[in-house]
Amino acid sequence: MPGRVRKRSPLKVPDRPYIALGLEGSANKLGAGIIRHGPDGSTTVLSNVRHTYITPPGEGFLPRDTAIHHREWALAVINDALNKAEISFHDIDCICYTKGPGMGAPLVSVALVARTLSLLYDKPLVGVNHCVGHIEMGRQITGARNPIVLYVSGGNTQVIAYSQQCYRIFGETLDIAVGNCLDRFARVIDLSNDPSPGYNIEQEAKKGKRLLSLPYTTKGMDISLSGILTSVESYTRDKRYRQNGPLSEGEVDIITPQDLCFSLQEVVYAMLVEITERAMAHIGSKEVLIVGGVGCNEHLQGMMGTMAKERGGQVFATDERFCIDNGIMIAQAGLLSYRMGFQTPLTKSTCTQRFRTDEVHVAWRA
Repeated sequence: MPGRVRKRSPLKVPDRPYIALGLEGSANKLGAGIIRHGPDGSTTVLSNVRHTYITPPGEGFLPRDTAIHHREWALAVINDALNKAEISFHDIDCICYTKGPGMGAPLVSVALVARTLSLLYDKPLVGVNHCVGHIEMGRQITGARNPIVLYVSGGNTQVIAYSQQCYRIFGETLDIAVGNCLDRFARVIDLSNDPSPGYNIEQEAKKGKRLLSLPYTTKGMDISLSGILTSVESYTRDKRYRQNGPLSEGEVDIITPQDLCFSLQEVVYAMLVEITERAMAHIGSKEVLIVGGVGCNEHLQGMMGTMAKERGGQVFATDERFCIDNGIMIAQAGLLSYRMGFQTPLTKSTCTQRFRTDEVHVAWRA
């Protein structure tokens, strides 16, 4: 149970190099990453390969089609990761895979690949919580010691803090996640999915000039985003809305897609900054770590940085190599677990779409 304190020896410096292969496929990104923990306490990213399933503008990615993509690309992505790391399967200590949360069919596809490799090469399996993978890779790359974590992605929106070998969720979305909200609106205005809908919304928002009225819904430490999505979509049916074409002289009341992207970002990110600041005040933290695919958004980082600076703190974030779903984050969290003695028996190497962040025993943190 999350509330129980389970004491175990803290993570020690390894007596030899440990190498892990991490496989990620909880959504439309298929990733394979290889990481090494050295006897000198170092952590080295040996390779981090990713392939994204991209659909046409206006379309999302369906679980079945995404699973087919992962199965078709798994061998190429894994071999590429091994070649870039300049190692073979015999050098690997454990195979780590995403147990959840995520989309069911893609998760199962990647777990099947992990089980097959485990049997072929007689390597232990380690099931990893996707959210904890983001946190541990963020901590490793940025050097943040004990931050409030804002986890924002396509399927998750959570404010998290560490306590007693568990990542406690202070607040979260009550309905859809931030990334889901952005992706769905991008489909409404026919933005490209390449490289990602959220990135393209960010670029369009830079051209926006009007801040439109949208619902601001924070409920204590939680937020709700379905209402703001419905509201911003309704503007596309307003008689003032113009999808394409330059404005004529004197047309000051026209609403553009850029205005909608700008307004959506401003309001949603203000809500995220508010609940993050509240969590910082509660535990007295001066650090914020932003993880997850939406964490790449520079405007969100800037808004959070302004808040943190006013509190005498700072914001930590990574670039797209580590904030977007990737295999190396699964390898990092999995290898930490493996070094604490944790393994996933083959008979229990299942997946779950609802694997809560606070269900994980974070044994490697004292």
